[in-house]
Amino acid sequence: MRERRRRVLKAVPGALLALDLPLAWASSIVAVRVWPARAYTRVTLELDAPVRPTYFTVPEPHRLVVDLPGVELDATLRDLVAQVRADDPYIAAVRVGQNRPGVARLVFDLKVAVDAQVFAVTPVGDYRHRLVFDLYPEQAPDPLAALIEQNRLMSEQAAAARSSPAQDPLAALIREREASSARSDRSGSPAASQDLRSREPGRTDSPRDPNRTEPGRARAPVRRMITVAIDPGHGGEDPGAIGPMGTMEKDVVLAIAMRLRERLAAEPNLRILMTRDSDYFVSLGARVSKARAVSADLFVSIHADAFVTPQARGSSVFVLSERGASSVGARWLANQENRSDQIGGVDARRGDREVASVLIDLSTTAQIQHSRKLGTAVLGELGAVGDLHKAGVEQAGFAVLRAPDIPSILVETAFISNPDEERKLADPEYQQRLADALHKGIREYFRRNPPAARGQAT
Repeated sequence: MRERRRRVLKAVPGALLALDLPLAWASSIVAVRVWPARAYTRVTLELDAPVRPTYFTVPEPHRLVVDLPGVELDATLRDLVAQVRADDPYIAAVRVGQNRPGVARLVFDLKVAVDAQVFAVTPVGDYRHRLVFDLYPEQAPDPLAALIEQNRLMSEQAAAARSSPAQDPLAALIREREASSARSDRSGSPAASQDLRSREPGRTDSPRDPNRTEPGRARAPVRRMITVAIDPGHGGEDPGAIGPMGTMEKDVVLAIAMRLRERLAAEPNLRILMTRDSDYFVSLGARVSKARAVSADLFVSIHADAFVTPQARGSSVFVLSERGASSVGARWLANQENRSDQIGGVDARRGDREVASVLIDLSTTAQIQHSRKLGTAVLGELGAVGDLHKAGVEQAGFAVLRAPDIPSILVETAFISNPDEERKLADPEYQQRLADALHKGIREYFRRNPPAARGQAT
């Protein structure tokens, strides 16, 4: 066995690694969590003291082997085996055992070759010491190809939902709304759903039409495919704000984002990038990088934050500020949102050169101007759904808005810390109304600011 171990390590030189942390001789596992997603799978071990693991990869079949000194095998660690799902893209199974006295061993049986990133996160918030295993595919997919595939799958799911309405309550709700809108249209009221193309020559706009043109001004057609990045905040290890009844921000904003995606997907010349489409963590910089990688035309980050008092209420829209926050409240919210990387867990040792360059790059004046136009359009529609926290678009230093070439807004749909608004946010009907408002605001922005051809100034 010893000789075989030598051969394995020789076959993968440099694969045996150790984290530079103080060694803990007696650490207990507090919790284990697994977060599978198409982008990567994260495994988290939460401990009462730090450990300094060693790990190495083995090919054919692909495995990741991790030794945890100072950790004894117990029921909590064994629970990791049951947490691996059959549809996990990267992990086939996990085996745990006592490799030798005082050293527990984990063996991850992998479905594909992975780039394993192992790092420690010091205690923050409600978390104690965490050991994080991020398993990325060794061959990262092309961002644009992944976007096209994501939209193809979304179209197939929408088609399947139409043929099986009972299996998709969200699709049923959308169809019900569209049918109601069509009935209103036949009775003389405007239809709620219109695409981004030019209106037919000679057609008269109703005074209530959100896409109405101003007198003497022709509506400019959209001449190319538009890409909108929808960013549901938080996710995975980072729950975001939590309401008095226990509603998690990450769940609410994902539900709203998925409903917005359904609305936007109906537009014939628009495709959607979701920075996350399930419950997993995405760093602030990675969210920006994903949007830039596919040359997104807009970036819309959706949140439902908390404040220090339960009385705070109403929707807000924020854009980036180069000169400080527009209010004390805006600064406080930006600081809270910018803690997401600390809560979610980011490998500070490794860093990300692309992410770092994005976050320190100064956004252009044009980007902020267009962001304000988008924010104004969205805020106007949100005001028809519920209260507004402030009548105008606010500004603050949100890290997730720092794409220098993409108009970007952060929408606080409501305060989840307010008991009344928490109940609304948990209501699917209210989530749909918020998604409809965001959809209308985005359409109105593009009506007034049609995107230029690639390579031309707007």
